[in-house]
Amino acid sequence: MTLLVSLPIARHFSSGHALAVFDSFYRAGSLVFGGGHVVLPLLQAEVVPPGWVTNEEFIAGYGAAQAVPGPLFTFAAYLGAVMHEPPNGWIGAAWALIAVFLPSFLLVVGALPFWEVLRFRAGFQSALRGINAAVVGLLLAALYDPVWTSAIKGHADFGLALIAFGLLMFWRLAPWLVVLVTALGGAVIAAVS
Repeated sequence: MTLLVSLPIARHFSSGHALAVFDSFYRAGSLVFGGGHVVLPLLQAEVVPPGWVTNEEFIAGYGAAQAVPGPLFTFAAYLGAVMHEPPNGWIGAAWALIAVFLPSFLLVVGALPFWEVLRFRAGFQSALRGINAAVVGLLLAALYDPVWTSAIKGHADFGLALIAFGLLMFWRLAPWLVVLVTALGGAVIAAVS
């Protein structure tokens, strides 16, 4: 909690880009509950408007992150690496990754001693059920913006998205194959347009 309050204050009084990056990724990591996709709008709001990365770089990285196994939070490493000003590259990737994962580690360390007591309390269980329900809305919002608004520009894009959905859900194709198919489909759509 101390870092969540003190980092924005320190950022306000400092002109250092490294502190701004750490604050942005730490806050995004702190405000996520229920899955990495919830972090998308938070990260986009932090890195695209100030020009750290372009929206195209953001969406391309998100697409690549969907093709590899592991938590979506590793997308923060990509963003840190492709930032237009230092820290970027390997240092920026490590800096952003540490900042986005640090809140989770601190929460685990802080809550672990009390977990056995908390998990059986009716009020705590009710709060978690409410938070989980709210996460569904956040996930839908993350699907719409930035994913849907940046990817679906016309009927052909919508058709390609339906094909990708069918390949994943009904034919159970491996995600990396679906990414390959949609990349090829996107190239065909771009060539025809």
